Amino acid sequence: MVAAAITGVGLTTLGIRRPSSSSSSSCCSRSPSFSMTVSIDTNNLTLTKSHDAFTAAKELMPGGVNSPVRAFKSVGGQPIVIDSAKGPHITDIDGNRYIDYVGSWGPAIIGHADDGVLAALSQTMKKGTSFGAPCLLENTLAEVVISAVPSIQMVRFVNSGTEACMGVLRLARAFTGNDKIIKFEGCYHGHADPFLVKAGSGVATLGLPDSPGVPKGATSGTLTAPYNDFSAVEKLFEANKGEIAAVILEPVVGNSGFITPKPDFLSFLRKITKENNSLLIFDEVMTGFRLSYGGAQEYFGITPDLTTLGKIIGGGLPVGAYGGRKDIMQMVAPAGPMYQAGTLSGNPLAMTAGIHTLKRIREPGTYEYLDKITGELVQGIVDAGKRAGHTICGGHISGMFGFFFTEGPVYNFADAKKSDTDKFARFFWGMLAEGVYLAPSQFEAGFTSLAHTSDDIKKTIAAAEKVFREI
Repeated sequence: MVAAAITGVGLTTLGIRRPSSSSSSSCCSRSPSFSMTVSIDTNNLTLTKSHDAFTAAKELMPGGVNSPVRAFKSVGGQPIVIDSAKGPHITDIDGNRYIDYVGSWGPAIIGHADDGVLAALSQTMKKGTSFGAPCLLENTLAEVVISAVPSIQMVRFVNSGTEACMGVLRLARAFTGNDKIIKFEGCYHGHADPFLVKAGSGVATLGLPDSPGVPKGATSGTLTAPYNDFSAVEKLFEANKGEIAAVILEPVVGNSGFITPKPDFLSFLRKITKENNSLLIFDEVMTGFRLSYGGAQEYFGITPDLTTLGKIIGGGLPVGAYGGRKDIMQMVAPAGPMYQAGTLSGNPLAMTAGIHTLKRIREPGTYEYLDKITGELVQGIVDAGKRAGHTICGGHISGMFGFFFTEGPVYNFADAKKSDTDKFARFFWGMLAEGVYLAPSQFEAGFTSLAHTSDDIKKTIAAAEKVFREI
């Protein structure tokens, strides 16, 4: 795995004011810096309250966070602590306002705190927040998801993308009677034991080879191949004939940075899984309802057997889902013998937010607009970088994008690891100082929303022009 972690970019080196020693000396002493010959004008960006809050958080939560990539290990320094979000913007507890291209890691496709969604949630809350029993809203959202996603004939709601991937893996094994799965290096499918083998996302960001605490038996059935490598997949099937339950992948990788499939790679996977009586699983936690209304499978015209979805189907509230062919899904309890359960699954708040979010993005022009502004954003950043003499490449599909500080092309995780992560760290802090919030890792995709305006895009490109000159 890549050793991508940077052990502390000194904020003063980047021109960002440290809190005074009287208020947070322990913060400063815990954040070592390494030398970088760069000075960035931060317009007096102050992060005193964020530093104080994070210093306190490290005594309360492991690493001060509840999800690793939030800790800014890859870019150094300490994270900003968010107070509020609205539309395309987030505001930290120091009052700094940023154009947000993380979007809660994808779900905020119509923007943060949408008034229509909030109004619907308010009405639903008056009836209760969780029943642990069926509610009619589950039927409504299930009908929306089934009608939208080509592969889904039946769906099971859960509470996160990790839960969805755990459930779909168990289901694939139960249906086929086989134990082995093929996953791709740098693809992240949640933190369940079988998937923490050459994983992307936070695992790549922190440079962890896998994870302590994962027993060998849990990963003994996990086979890995480089993404976009036809030959490697063929060899795995040949060496494990009749033993592979499924191939699971992000159809467009978002957890090693933004990486698209080569032409015919997805159709090749569809063909080889059918030939070997294995299942094809698309993990569309990031791409679902974002690349198109029917997800990556609609965009590329390839229908898998099973699909996982994430928090976009709940408007950003904690929710996930897995679904697929009816004959496979009927294996799930109580219809069949494969057990999976969840007290909060299908809770009325997540169902309500999902119904109203998906209704909005079904409106005509949604994906054309996302494609337009995202294309302008990525092209503007890449062009600005090249004009300033930097090696950079990037791309997008609809409202999902990414760029790498490497020549490219980037076809897999090994290519992504060629990126200059030190330079990305400097670029990240420079953009933050200019009021632009990007994912705090070279190995994460970015996201736009319907709330982003052309003016937001122009401001972001102008900020990039400035920062590229300074780094």
